[in-house]
Amino acid sequence: PVGMGGKVLSMISGGIDSPVATWQMMKRGAFVSYLHFHSVPYTSDASIKKVRDVIKIFQKHQLRATLFLAELAPIQEEVIEKCHERYRIILYRRFMFRIAEALARQEEAHAVITGESLGQVASQTIENMETIEAVTSMPILRPLVGMDKQEIVNKSRVIGTYDISIIPDEDCCAYFLPKHPATKATAKQLEEAEKSLDVQALVEGTLDSLQREVIES
Repeated sequence: PVGMGGKVLSMISGGIDSPVATWQMMKRGAFVSYLHFHSVPYTSDASIKKVRDVIKIFQKHQLRATLFLAELAPIQEEVIEKCHERYRIILYRRFMFRIAEALARQEEAHAVITGESLGQVASQTIENMETIEAVTSMPILRPLVGMDKQEIVNKSRVIGTYDISIIPDEDCCAYFLPKHPATKATAKQLEEAEKSLDVQALVEGTLDSLQREVIES
């Protein structure tokens, strides 16, 4: 039953993977709240509508859900201005994980869900997963980590999220995507890059500006 597996926070995007990861945990009884990062006004708000529509599909399992919308653009502006472009995506992800953990603790959730699948994109090499996750102390759940893309697509069709997920949108991490992203960044390299940023202020600013929505059936 939903809720028997504990409360968790899903980092949900407009893509195919994170809804499937969320469903996998919901199937195991987790009660899910949602965190969606966007880069409005640099991107459209299409991903926000998609996330709302996915959550409505999941209401047959969980009648009431809370969605938090986070503005990533102010962080991206700082990273783009002050850090080497090859580390952009990993730095974005480290900020996203910090924010997700802080919000999860505020909401009394016990873990964070991501839709990461090993090796699928540059930020999802085992080395980058390690350096990104290093900024958190909370369990990070990756239900899809060993699945390939076709397996994830097949599952999304089964659970009914595929048609929503393939609607075109602009992913927040695609904003000023580097030509050659680092695939094996070390913690030392990223910590050095972050010295030029006020990490705490950026995280707190994002948390302070979160928009909260309650979605009910």
